[in-house]
Amino acid sequence: MTTIIGISGSLRKGSYNAALLRAAAELAPSDCKIEIVSIKGIPLYDGDLETAQGIPAVVTDIKNRVAAAEGLLLVTPEYNNSIPGVFKNAIDWLSRPPADIAHVFGNKSGGLIGATPGRMGTAFSQTAWLPVLRTLGTRPFFGKTLYVSGAAKVFDAAGRLTDNELRERLRAYVEQFAAFAAAARESR
Repeated sequence: MTTIIGISGSLRKGSYNAALLRAAAELAPSDCKIEIVSIKGIPLYDGDLETAQGIPAVVTDIKNRVAAAEGLLLVTPEYNNSIPGVFKNAIDWLSRPPADIAHVFGNKSGGLIGATPGRMGTAFSQTAWLPVLRTLGTRPFFGKTLYVSGAAKVFDAAGRLTDNELRERLRAYVEQFAAFAAAARESR
């Protein structure tokens, strides 16, 4: 069984990215499980806090789950044509201390998808994540891309994906990313 940790980069209760992640988990192939984790409760990174109190328990839990999985799926909003600060902050915490980076992220399959109510999708945000993923030592997935625009029109009020074309695109992405993560596991 291939395990992928999925993280939505939005804290908003009605987040389109959280909805997209739930849909991806539902569409995962039978030999793959997408486990959804939340970045809620992660404090702003502060080196003084880290020195005084260590790594917060919520961060340690996520780090352990990412380290044990074959893949990491970042489901990213796009704020001002780039990475949301709260999401980058979470990944920054996950990279602490630096000695843990290789254990948590090293050679981990990394996927990027995202949704926005705007017309441009999340191409800028996903592109901005690439140097971060490279620095952390992940193996970015460059197969299918998934930039969801007009998110308000493809999810219902309860956050369920209602657009059949997008559902099939998401299914294809998840299937290819799961196969990529499984192949990476086999090559280790």
